[in-house]
Amino acid sequence: MAEELLLDTTLSKADQYRQLLPQLTALTTGEPDLVANLANTAAALRQAFGFFWVGFYLVKDDELVLGPFQGPIACTRIRHGKGVCGSSWAQATTLLVPDVEQFPGHIACSSASKSEIVVPVIQDGCVVAVLDVDSDLLNDFDTTDQHYLEQLAQLAARWF
Repeated sequence: MAEELLLDTTLSKADQYRQLLPQLTALTTGEPDLVANLANTAAALRQAFGFFWVGFYLVKDDELVLGPFQGPIACTRIRHGKGVCGSSWAQATTLLVPDVEQFPGHIACSSASKSEIVVPVIQDGCVVAVLDVDSDLLNDFDTTDQHYLEQLAQLAARWF
């Protein structure tokens, strides 16, 4: 069955998120496959906002392993506490980075990435994945993105 997002790009960013989240909830409700849900979520976020890179890294033992994503090829494995993704995992908190070159220990998976937001997916008190969103523009993310991507991460936690 084909799925289609209903997107109105003339809306404010907050309204676009409010429009997208229920559609993602409907799309993933009843689908038991983790990869399918993560893949559709990454695709929907990229389609809705035109982000440079959107994807998930999954916690496997002592590192993050690349999961479903949309965008150019990416780093495959990230150690706990390393880079923005590994730091978000270690701190179990969202990291909003306006200029990745200013982030100590930033891992440059792509030199085109300029700003980034990483949101931990937490289930039963443990980080099970991180949602990583990159932009090729400086300072492209704000507290609106943080608020709604954290809601999305709460939805994603149900799939694990």
